[in-house]
Amino acid sequence: MFLRNVWYVAAQAHELTQDKMLARKLLGEDLVLYRDASGAPVAFPDRCVHRLAPLSAGRLEGDRLRCMYHGLLFEPSGRCVDVPGQERIGPNLKLKPFPVVERHRLAWIWMGDPALADPALIPDAHWLEDPAWRALPGYVHYERANYVTIMDNLLDFSHLGYVHENTLGGGRVSAEVIPKLELFDWGLRVSRFYSAVPLPAYLKNLAKFEGPIDRWQIYEWRLAGNLLTMDFGSAPAGKGALEGNRPPDALVFQTVQALTPETEGSTHYFWHVANGFNLDDASITAELHRQTDIAFAEDKFIIQAQQAVIDAHPDEKMVGIAADAALNQGRAILKRMLSAEAGAAA
Repeated sequence: MFLRNVWYVAAQAHELTQDKMLARKLLGEDLVLYRDASGAPVAFPDRCVHRLAPLSAGRLEGDRLRCMYHGLLFEPSGRCVDVPGQERIGPNLKLKPFPVVERHRLAWIWMGDPALADPALIPDAHWLEDPAWRALPGYVHYERANYVTIMDNLLDFSHLGYVHENTLGGGRVSAEVIPKLELFDWGLRVSRFYSAVPLPAYLKNLAKFEGPIDRWQIYEWRLAGNLLTMDFGSAPAGKGALEGNRPPDALVFQTVQALTPETEGSTHYFWHVANGFNLDDASITAELHRQTDIAFAEDKFIIQAQQAVIDAHPDEKMVGIAADAALNQGRAILKRMLSAEAGAAA
């Protein structure tokens, strides 16, 4: 069900501190995360090796973690350095840390074979700390949705005009645009272009122009870590935006969205939407974040409702339409990657 030898987003950088632990379930595994004295992220299974008490019920003493059942104290390396009432500490009293790397304001975790955890494989999300962009962190907890169901939604933007009729919108034209689909070993790129269409509702408070617009959405989906990055925006129609010539008054955006399975039936959804214009106006970034948060709540409502029906009718097959092309390819690539990982582990 889950790829393991890949980097997943475990947390937003701001969620990890040196004075408080974060308990979080990822890929069905209960974890505890925090920062050591140098500020580096640390992640352990959320259970003491002694009697399996939850470490998240313990406390931090500097950058050491004290289990508050029998008082065992662990260093960030996982080594136990104190057992009250016992001088000799055996080598088996050791936690196994997960590799964690902080990059681009995200904490990335590797939950597979630690020997394969190459930081060079962490996907690019540089927009989140690039001075040419502004973004605020967002999060949605899908309590009742498998990550593949959410992936389907992200690979099929024909839903924009209906699920997001009064927000991201675009109307029926969103379903009528024929996307360009490109396949790669890592996933796929989907390009959608809208010529001379109305300005979506959520941009009316941001745009300094009126009339028909040209709109683009060029997004890449990486199956390793379930990461969506998207270059998108709008500009007055006929100024060459669809050919890559972004005029000075264009509204240009970049999104980074990551799905990390919590369990087979629940998902963490980490997101940022960055603006590349009016960088000195914090209200622009705040308004974009607010509007996106509303739209993602609309996604959550329909996806969780859909998942409930899927779960109630597990044997019923879905009937495909043309708009399913990208999500079908995404599922096929995921299936190949899961098979390859299982074969390598056999």
